[in-house]
Amino acid sequence: MTKRIIGLTGNIATGKTTVTNYLASAYNLPILDADIYAREAVSLGSPILGAIAQRYGEEILLPDASLNRQKLGEIIFNCQDERNWVENLIHPYVRDRFLKEIAQSSSQTLVLVVPLLFEAGMTDLVTEIWLVSCSQEQQLQRLIQRNNLNREQAQARINSQLSIKEKVAHANVVLENFSTLEVLLKQIDVALIPMINDILKT
Repeated sequence: MTKRIIGLTGNIATGKTTVTNYLASAYNLPILDADIYAREAVSLGSPILGAIAQRYGEEILLPDASLNRQKLGEIIFNCQDERNWVENLIHPYVRDRFLKEIAQSSSQTLVLVVPLLFEAGMTDLVTEIWLVSCSQEQQLQRLIQRNNLNREQAQARINSQLSIKEKVAHANVVLENFSTLEVLLKQIDVALIPMINDILKT
């Protein structure tokens, strides 16, 4: 049986974590998270962290020699060329980690959480694309509150990604996170019906 690989994506602060937690807790689906692999890529002593430090200087590091993420964020969210440079280091590492985990997994359904699924060119890794969507004003308010950013900083992070409108055209499932949690979770249940039917047949 061909694996069902769900590529869960959505722009920053749209509600991907809420969807991921529900898929894991309610359906016990294996979750492979690009953000976790991206943090691994720049872990203490890694070659990628070394390259970043060489490019931006020791001030990009914290006293314990780990990456100063806030400092790096200030650089890459204000300069497209620098963001491209960093992502070109990290994305191949993340792709390799996904490929290894997919190959080793015995599960017939996997969820790949990839915020930059389109931007990083990883759509070929999945069999279907789920997009979590909300209004840009909701994004802004959630991001400001969650990350303690001002409006300009939050907007810069939103602007660094392709628009939701562009991504909707390429998604198999659009989960609209405009309303209540209950409404969002019901959409997830409906989207998983093919998997549930397969389980009932076995």
